[in-house]
Amino acid sequence: MNRILDLNCDLGESFGAWRLGDDAGVLPHVSSANIACGFHAGDPQTMRATVALALAHGVAPGAQPGWPDLVGFGRRALAATPAETYAIVLFQIGALAAFAQAAGIRLAHVKPHGALYNQAARDRVLAGAVAQAVRDFDPRLILFGLAGSALIEAGRALGLTVAREAFADRRYQADGSLTPRDQPGALINDVDAAVAQALRIATRGEAIAIDGAGVAVAADTLCVHGDRPDAALFAGRLRQALEAANVRVIAPAPPECTR
Repeated sequence: MNRILDLNCDLGESFGAWRLGDDAGVLPHVSSANIACGFHAGDPQTMRATVALALAHGVAPGAQPGWPDLVGFGRRALAATPAETYAIVLFQIGALAAFAQAAGIRLAHVKPHGALYNQAARDRVLAGAVAQAVRDFDPRLILFGLAGSALIEAGRALGLTVAREAFADRRYQADGSLTPRDQPGALINDVDAAVAQALRIATRGEAIAIDGAGVAVAADTLCVHGDRPDAALFAGRLRQALEAANVRVIAPAPPECTR
């Protein structure tokens, strides 16, 4: 093996009688689980069950805080002050951490969801509020953010360990940002094409942007979207392809607490 890379997935996105995703099918293939915390998706029972599933599969559990927007699945941009954003993120981390503590484990990372993630990638003030909430809750938590984004910079500025994230099934813009979901070609639905992009990122540090040009993408972790209808199949194929390319799939190690 000549490369180490984390493989993460957004999970625990069901709530009430509504079901989304195949968490049990995806978890055997990934190394980190980003668990919805009840604001954009998820509920207390789902959070508890997903933490237990992650523990059973030896997968690192992390909080995935999002905007309070169940109807929009957290993918609609909200205008929140830094203080509001801080409280929203801190609240959700604490809620999931309670279930992790009850299960005898602790959270490993935090990855914002959807619009919160994309807004924090661009907005330095918003990114600072997110990173501060993570730091104040537990400085050992690893902050996941889009590679090359303001969120990664904010985490580093506060002394957090960061994981630069790339996406197998999203098209990139020439500047390294993600193509907005409402634009044609933003999603890579074909499994073979998504696996090919992931391998290119993992082994060559680049993706092909939507305009056909190469764009540098330095990644510590790759995302699999759990709301894909073929998420389990995709995760399995992706892990096999990475390991065949001598990429070891393993969650990032958290630092020791400095408090």
